[in-house]
Amino acid sequence: MTLDIDTQYDRIYRYCYYRLRSREEAEDVTQETFLRYFASDTYQDTGQTLQYLYTIARNLCIDEKRRQPSQPLPEDLPSKEEEPIDALALRGELEKLSPEDRELVLLRYVNEVPVGTLCKLYGVSRFALYRRLRGILKRLKQGLEG
Repeated sequence: MTLDIDTQYDRIYRYCYYRLRSREEAEDVTQETFLRYFASDTYQDTGQTLQYLYTIARNLCIDEKRRQPSQPLPEDLPSKEEEPIDALALRGELEKLSPEDRELVLLRYVNEVPVGTLCKLYGVSRFALYRRLRGILKRLKQGLEG
């Protein structure tokens, strides 16, 4: 897989931003992710570059979160929603999800990570991933309708 640095950098940054909830920390972790990727002498190009980048970013975000106390979601979260009321309702429902489910929604629907890559990243089958995503979307829909 050819690495489109601009596209992947934006996706990794967005992923880190949602995990860390801080622009500065997300920028630092994103930068560190790519530095480690390019400095890695153990990674061999097996066509799993995207999975490798997300694994590095995820581990760095976990390390960063361990160093800081818990914080609420910031008010300036980027959103593709046109209606501010809908965006607030969606944010509220997303906060009710577990951190793992929120991360999965971010990766699949915001960063548009392919299902195959997510399966490898989470170590589950396509069927299990689709079932989990369907359950998450059902909970979000019920929360938004109710």
